Amino acid sequence: MSSSIIFPELVVGREDEYSDGSWRVLEGFARRGEASCDFRRRELRVPLGSTPLDRIVRAHELVHVRISPHDASPSEIYPELPARVLQCAEEFRVNEMLRRLGFDVSILRDGSEKFGASQLAMNSDWEEAVYFFLAVLGTGGEKEFLSGLRPLQPDWVKALRTLKGKVNALVGDFTTSRLGATSRGEFELPLGYVNVSVDVARLAIIASSARVPNDQAGHRLFRRSLEIGARRPATGHFAELHFDSTLEYHVIARRRLHRVRRGAPTGTSLRYPSRLLTDPQRRAFARHQYVAGGIVIVDQSGSMAIDEEVLDQMLYDVPGVLVVGYSHRPGDRTGVANAWVLADRGRRTRTAPSGNVGNGVDGPILRWAIHQRRGSERVLWVTDGQVTDSNDHPDDALTMECAHLVRRGSIELVATVNEASKNLSKRHASRRSDLSKFGRVGRELLRNRHVTGSR
Repeated sequence: MSSSIIFPELVVGREDEYSDGSWRVLEGFARRGEASCDFRRRELRVPLGSTPLDRIVRAHELVHVRISPHDASPSEIYPELPARVLQCAEEFRVNEMLRRLGFDVSILRDGSEKFGASQLAMNSDWEEAVYFFLAVLGTGGEKEFLSGLRPLQPDWVKALRTLKGKVNALVGDFTTSRLGATSRGEFELPLGYVNVSVDVARLAIIASSARVPNDQAGHRLFRRSLEIGARRPATGHFAELHFDSTLEYHVIARRRLHRVRRGAPTGTSLRYPSRLLTDPQRRAFARHQYVAGGIVIVDQSGSMAIDEEVLDQMLYDVPGVLVVGYSHRPGDRTGVANAWVLADRGRRTRTAPSGNVGNGVDGPILRWAIHQRRGSERVLWVTDGQVTDSNDHPDDALTMECAHLVRRGSIELVATVNEASKNLSKRHASRRSDLSKFGRVGRELLRNRHVTGSR
């Protein structure tokens, strides 16, 4: 097999101040991941054989040299878009350019697509399935990829075909010159990359975060969610919990905020031996106990609010309380803080953050609070009982999950911070709340009570 000689230096015509210079060409293979274009090192790794597949893989990498970003990191510019989805969206744009230039992209496949799809289907990795689909969209690997998904995840195939229609409609409005434009656009990136690859990546993010539709109604909602300006689809899962680590705190009054030592009839520390003779209950052992504490979880979504004066009163009455607020920005994937400690057993934040419109992390914050509990410490949840997913859609399964956490953790539901303050200052559990006041969670707790016959 003869070897080909390739000169990336001859690729010209960029309009984004791309500097000329020599390239280093390394031998690669026509297998996925074994051919690449590295602008920083000016290295091109390509197969050097003369087969049709070798030639089109070389052309693919040379198109990267001609149109892809060379002096910026898109994943740093667009933190809401993972590097993986940007990479796959750019693969789609390059393959579309190849097709329009007359190359037979139907031979762009290495035989791994079907097996890779089967692995993703078995692992239920819908997100990576969406990303990888972009990389093979329009090529010979697309059919193989979908055939690997179909036996295990047939609903995925229909959803991906819907995504394909939206992506093709988007690029269909672009001429070839606009598709590969390298004049500077947003954030100094090539205009074609900004207008095509970034928008395709955003479509993929919406699709990958959605719950895969399994019926006609769900599929209609999925299709609508991919329209420009449409509401994001339901995800069916909570967002990750991200605490705000930038807050500043100051020490509040130490009234009753300390660990006290009390006498007990049993224990491991014989602190008061004289009481064996003087105390009828023989409380000669020492037992440490935290006084005036508790945990309060505050829903600060758009439907809820926190009153600073009421919070101050709570900290005066119960200085050892741990208060945490939460609210997730719907659809956020950048790690914007969605939880914050307002007071931490003697310290209080100087400024209480406002909410981010949505709930989104109800389940994770309840689990976190249960984990923070000291002994039999009371946990109160200030909520309206509405639980939502990471895109702020109500969800029955997530509601059931939160209701289970409430039952398992003996969490008390209250409607306001003021009510939580009054209940905690009594130092004993309040009369059981009317669960019907607490939306979906309250109804689920009542339903479970009726089903099990519990009191």
